[in-house]
Amino acid sequence: MVQPAGHSAGNAAVSMDPRVQARRDVEHAPANAMAWIVLAEAELDAGDTRAGDAAARRALQLRPGHPEALARLGRAQSMQGLRNDAAASLRAAASNAPGHPGIAVWLGHALEDIGEAEEAAGAYARAYALAPQEPQLAAYLLAWRRKLCDWRDVDALSRQVRDAVRLGRAAVEPFAFLSEDAGPDEQLRCARLRADVVARAIRPLPPAQPTPVTRSAIADAVESEPVRVGFLSNGFGAHPTGLLTVAMFEALRSEPGVQPHLFALNRDDGSLIRKRLSAAVHGIHDVSALPHAAIARRIREAGIDVLLDLRGWGGGGTPEVLAMRPAPVQANWLAYPGTSGAPWLDYVLADRFVLPPSLAPHFSEQVAWLPRCFQPSDTARNIPAPPPRDECGLPEEAVVFCCFNNSYKLNWRSMTRALAVVRGVPDSVLWLLSGPGLANRRVRDFAESQGVDPHRLVFMPKQPHAEYLARLQHADLFLDTHPYNAHTTASDALWAGCPVLTCPGDTFAARVAGSLNHHLGMPALNVDSDEAFVEHAVMLGRDRAALADVRRELAARRTTSGLFDMPGFASDFARVMRAMVERQRAGLPPAPLH
Repeated sequence: MVQPAGHSAGNAAVSMDPRVQARRDVEHAPANAMAWIVLAEAELDAGDTRAGDAAARRALQLRPGHPEALARLGRAQSMQGLRNDAAASLRAAASNAPGHPGIAVWLGHALEDIGEAEEAAGAYARAYALAPQEPQLAAYLLAWRRKLCDWRDVDALSRQVRDAVRLGRAAVEPFAFLSEDAGPDEQLRCARLRADVVARAIRPLPPAQPTPVTRSAIADAVESEPVRVGFLSNGFGAHPTGLLTVAMFEALRSEPGVQPHLFALNRDDGSLIRKRLSAAVHGIHDVSALPHAAIARRIREAGIDVLLDLRGWGGGGTPEVLAMRPAPVQANWLAYPGTSGAPWLDYVLADRFVLPPSLAPHFSEQVAWLPRCFQPSDTARNIPAPPPRDECGLPEEAVVFCCFNNSYKLNWRSMTRALAVVRGVPDSVLWLLSGPGLANRRVRDFAESQGVDPHRLVFMPKQPHAEYLARLQHADLFLDTHPYNAHTTASDALWAGCPVLTCPGDTFAARVAGSLNHHLGMPALNVDSDEAFVEHAVMLGRDRAALADVRRELAARRTTSGLFDMPGFASDFARVMRAMVERQRAGLPPAPLH
């Protein structure tokens, strides 16, 4: 299997930390450039960017221009946020090794990071052309073509990736796999394959020594002492995770049974959200520059009872830290909308709409069901007055359908459905979030092929959050995507007063918008087919009075339903955390929690 440069699959059994052996090798052969390259790889796999950077530079001193050394240096620079430097190093590596598909993949990643979207697509295409039999390379090309709305060969690429997952031939990235029209059984298999790679390469921490106590003493202790709950994420700031959770953390201050600790994989961004988070929780621990083992030790030393992974396979997280088992109970929540497939995560937090009991067998975790929607929201947000419509590129009297999902969700099926709605409502426009590279042009070309004037598509560049919410007030109806729904984006739309029309599917990722509508008390906006989706949207677009009624209902239910009740959410959350800890301290295995 072709591995991307800087990505190690691990061995079937690990007898020692790979860095130990790599360090011994450079001690015995300090003039061996390959030994330094192997050490750089091991240090970076362990999350030690400084040591990895230093080892790669030493290799380059010994062998100037060596493509493997340049690739590791680029990886180290990328991990340190030095994106332009990383792209330069990887360009040089690819130039020196034009036939190396793994280096081409890492160059694609680096070009993504600096916004050279079409060039990134070219790098992925070159990698795939070098080894078209490799499903991992097909997966990278497929995911980036979806982001660019370049739907050439996506069906064939998708079949190759799904077949590889079914046969256990490739540990592709589970987050990208959510965009494929795969069933929950396939998603579980994909996640397990990826988790196996991490598990084989990681040695867990020694288990903490439990103190023997009676069952009644456990219950008394859980009731009388705060449960220390840790949250691990790279989104504690002006990021969707921070936006979703900050009001919930503020509400948790009134729940004496829970003591929240944030372990931030991202540096302080100086944002208002970061300041609110810092004020709301018991402690915020900056672990952004630490190797994986050091992060795990910090969590263990903080005495965390339950550790929640708020990133999962979404990118930017540290599954290696979770695999070390720093906390006695660990759970999957919020950012990754699916099963982790990981033996180190005991629970997944969900609600009965987004994860009905029939879906539970396709999750590796036990389900902890919350009584309201699993996704909290920032209910302290003020919505500024909207700018004039012409500043947004919107006609003054047009019905405005919108979909502000990321471009990789705008697949052929979702766009065909949305454009059918626009065709059915002559005085309407479709308002979309601007995508990378030539994505906008491709979507306009597709609209024209579907009989829709491309000028009826309006693209909004990404905005600061408050300005984005202000603009949302001009949207009449949000048209959701399938199989990957709007999640944070749907919550934003509802908060700004824009109803969301969705067609819930069979997976967690395809049911989030439906859960929001369900708990809002507006189930009529959850339809059961593409035909019903188009029919309902066209009806509302042609009947301004009916659309106004739906918007008035949303405005009323926003304040009366449980969806945006963060004190209620915090109370439910605290109860579930206590239940997890009580079972664990009693020596009971994880089990479904209601």
